[in-house]
Amino acid sequence: MCSRLLSSNVLKCLKQNNWVRKFSTGAASFTLKGRSCLTLKDFSSDELRRLLWVSGDLKHRIKHEKQYLPLLQGKSIAMIFEKRSTRTRMSTETGFALLGGHPCFLTSQDIHLGVNESSTDTARVLSGLCDIVLARVYSHSTLEELSKEASIPIINGLSDLYHPIQILADYLTLQEHYGSLSGLTLTWIGDGNNVLHSFMMSAAKLGVHLRIATPKGYEPEKTVIEEARRLSQEHGTQLLLTSDPMEAAHGSNVLVTDTWVSMGQEEEKKKRLNDFRGYQITMQTGSVAKPDWTFLHCLPRKQEEVDDQVFYSSRSLVFPEAENRKWTIMGLAVSLLTDYTPQIPMMKF
Repeated sequence: MCSRLLSSNVLKCLKQNNWVRKFSTGAASFTLKGRSCLTLKDFSSDELRRLLWVSGDLKHRIKHEKQYLPLLQGKSIAMIFEKRSTRTRMSTETGFALLGGHPCFLTSQDIHLGVNESSTDTARVLSGLCDIVLARVYSHSTLEELSKEASIPIINGLSDLYHPIQILADYLTLQEHYGSLSGLTLTWIGDGNNVLHSFMMSAAKLGVHLRIATPKGYEPEKTVIEEARRLSQEHGTQLLLTSDPMEAAHGSNVLVTDTWVSMGQEEEKKKRLNDFRGYQITMQTGSVAKPDWTFLHCLPRKQEEVDDQVFYSSRSLVFPEAENRKWTIMGLAVSLLTDYTPQIPMMKF
């Protein structure tokens, strides 16, 4: 039915952009409306595929077909930022507005969670004033309290434990580049942080193998490792944890890193830089990866994490990755607030 709605030119364009005329019954037959997104651990394989499908659909229709889709007209989003950010703020504000909605930006100077007003009261107040909340916070427990007390969806814009909206953008970027996620091997070289945790809670569900290299003492949370191992066994994927970057990079399609010193860890900078010596991603790292290897980084980037030769090379997908933060936050918001069904065929995963 969907194919009949599309002109032959549109279908040709979709094929050239790695879209296929194929629907997944599971991913197409349910709604995520009313759900929150605190961690990708809470989403099934089909639910993750649907989120990426909606995101890719919106990107194609709005960016490439120049369609106007006011899917969120009359709706507003409260954006709580305890931590500053370029990509999270810009992608959410521009994306929500592009869909006809109204973003409201709240810094720690505007709203003091748990200080001037409890998180419980804040959640209940915002539930009566807006339709959805995105919160970028220090402690994941703050998000859990907001979600418990709110009657509207809560999106994790980043916490100390997870960064789900970043990973959705990464998956969309890899889908667009490789044509499929299933069977890819992704290597993480760096800190066992919130970004890595989100990969570990989702990669196996999409058929992605994970190879992880972290310095000793900087491993992922034990509970996250346990869940990742369970997911790997359930979905038949491989999971490797090591302290050797070259071992982790061997045979990989995608090399990924992130900052070694996150906000709030500035006092540890000197020690961290010393502990992460040898973890910089270079062309030498890529020499043991697969011939088609690519590079991702959620940004902002420091040169000690990846050298210029890799970062600015044709293998680097970091700028499409940054742009896809907008399309995936749009896809997530539309999925949590509406019953929207994508108008183009589902991507192949």
